[in-house]
Amino acid sequence: MKKPGIIARTAAGALGGMLLLGAAGAAVADEVGDEDVQVNVDIAALPPVGALTMSVAADATSLAEVPSEDPELREFTGVLPTVTVTDDREEVPDGVFWYVTGQSSAFTAAGAPELGPEHVGWSPRLLTENNGEVAEGPDVGTVFDEAPNNVGLEGEEFLSLALDSGEARAIGEWKANADLFLKTPKDVQPGSYSATVTLTLWEDAQ
Repeated sequence: MKKPGIIARTAAGALGGMLLLGAAGAAVADEVGDEDVQVNVDIAALPPVGALTMSVAADATSLAEVPSEDPELREFTGVLPTVTVTDDREEVPDGVFWYVTGQSSAFTAAGAPELGPEHVGWSPRLLTENNGEVAEGPDVGTVFDEAPNNVGLEGEEFLSLALDSGEARAIGEWKANADLFLKTPKDVQPGSYSATVTLTLWEDAQ
């Protein structure tokens, strides 16, 4: 009697039956229940690598009337709050430069005609000592001043300009402000006028 052959066939038959039972069991399985597992992880902030940023010392300033050299005009002057540009980046891309611009809205007062932004000008002043890494923007006159730069702050005008961001970064911090002046006709309607000067920091490629 060849017992090894019988044992082998019996084992194979038993294994086949187990496989069939397993397949049948999977086909009719019902979900009995489940549980959720919450997975938590604390991800620490990476060390700062610096940034090019701008801040303004105050969010408002006032203009006061001063004697006008033109008898047909009234003049009001004040100072733009100090604008600080900080660059603490570890690396600055080659061939880029930054600049700050300013643009004014119209001056409005309740019940009075508005005074357009062409009525206000400025004289930028760089407050940080340097060797030419950053320049202050040009004076911008009002519509009542002499040409050519008598456009007021209707468009974006330069407050300060870094010709090379990499060279300016060596200093790290730059401060500038501007003398503001508003000129109106002598018969301007009295009122409490206000406008908004929007300051913007840009970085561009040369």
